Amino acid sequence: MKPELATAFNKEMTDARMAWTARDLSTCFRSLERAHILGQRNLWPHILTHGWMLRVGWARCDYREVVGQILRLIATLPGALFGWVPEGNTGGANVSALKPMPVPDEFKPYFAKNSMLKGMLLRVLIISVIMVLMI
Repeated sequence: MKPELATAFNKEMTDARMAWTARDLSTCFRSLERAHILGQRNLWPHILTHGWMLRVGWARCDYREVVGQILRLIATLPGALFGWVPEGNTGGANVSALKPMPVPDEFKPYFAKNSMLKGMLLRVLIISVIMVLMI
């Protein structure tokens, strides 16, 4: 993760943690959605945001959110390996996990130089090399 993207992601996660501490679960979840948009192309930040969304869903007794987050947590590894990340998706169970969504204007600079196709091709190349070495 590039430093400026990491800084933005960490700010949203800090905001989410502060809202969690204040028991403001709506604000916490909104910050997690924003963090998800920023972090979903990177495995650990992606897992972290879904883990926190699961935590908020549990605290709200929102079992649809809990189940949705468990399914999304399972999907993060294949999504990271194959680059299946719908740009702008907020990550909550209230939206399809496969639905691209508009990226907020203030986040667009973080993605301007980032090519999803380039990342996916790199992953395919790495997986191909690993498979050839295993033969």
